[in-house]
Amino acid sequence: MIGTISEWLWWDRLWLPGNLTWADLKDEEGLVYARASHLYVTVPYALVFLVVRYVFERLIATPLAASLGVTEKTRYKVEHNAVLEHYFITKSKHPGQADIDGLSKKCSWSSRQVERWFRRRRNQDRPGVLKKFREASWRMVFYLAAFIGGIIALYDVSLSSSHILLHRIVVFLLLQSVLDSQYWYYILEMSFYFSLVLRITFDVKRKDFKEQIIHHWATLTLLAFSWCGNYIRVGTLVMLIHDSSDILLESAKIFNYAKWESTCNGIFVVFAAVFIVTRLIMFPFWIIHCTWVYPPDYYPPFFGYYFFNFMLVILLMLHIFWAYLILCMVKMFLFGSVSSSTFKFGTSFFKNCLV
Repeated sequence: MIGTISEWLWWDRLWLPGNLTWADLKDEEGLVYARASHLYVTVPYALVFLVVRYVFERLIATPLAASLGVTEKTRYKVEHNAVLEHYFITKSKHPGQADIDGLSKKCSWSSRQVERWFRRRRNQDRPGVLKKFREASWRMVFYLAAFIGGIIALYDVSLSSSHILLHRIVVFLLLQSVLDSQYWYYILEMSFYFSLVLRITFDVKRKDFKEQIIHHWATLTLLAFSWCGNYIRVGTLVMLIHDSSDILLESAKIFNYAKWESTCNGIFVVFAAVFIVTRLIMFPFWIIHCTWVYPPDYYPPFFGYYFFNFMLVILLMLHIFWAYLILCMVKMFLFGSVSSSTFKFGTSFFKNCLV
């Protein structure tokens, strides 16, 4: 049973074009090709990331927060009530009116007192601004380091060079071996996202908590697929253009927590510009164009070709959606004019991003 599943999962026709087999990708003469077994190391590296993050947040991020004036507000603990606490933990943090009336009778409290207790209890569990600052600082530092690492991994590629050169680099030349810099770029990126998955229940829970889980797992899936299928040149370019804008977004969060509103808004405008250029121009017109148009000149289309391009197009659709909201917020910053419905939706997005 297991052998049949493994044989089907690694069937040549799923991952490779008809004129290639796994036998063509055997290591030889100093050439190393991507293997699924290479990804096993991401698990212990993810644990290493957790340790490094713990040290960073306490020895670097916390003093940095203090220097920027980011401090925790004093929070008062609610009066202990066993009945209300049990309901809060086991049933709901937002009881309905009928439940409030029932709890008020059990506790011999008024409905107003019960409502106030639940409101203060929820506020007590809300993450402090210092915790948010440390998380944003950690992500900003990683994205910056990853962006530099991505440039090193693609030292033979310049996004400002001719379209022909990009075509030669991006196209699905599946027989290309893995460079050491590309190996570490992939491994560290995947280890980082795996560490985010391991920490997600302890990190700040935002309104898009479920979307974050889906995003992290989707990212890991795409990275693993591109690695196993040896689409590494494409994957490194995609990661590089995403890291470039993520640096600015996390920086805007940092200054938002420090209450440097002008700086935060300025960085957000720059973030919007970088987002548009990298994800709505470079991504579709350079990368997706090359992965969609040129590969059939080298190999007959196969499942991996369609699947990988389909996922890239889905990613592009998300970019277009977020770009619309970002531009609405930029318009509000610059001109103070935007429709009420768009303003409410965009503000919700902006808060989810920066808070």
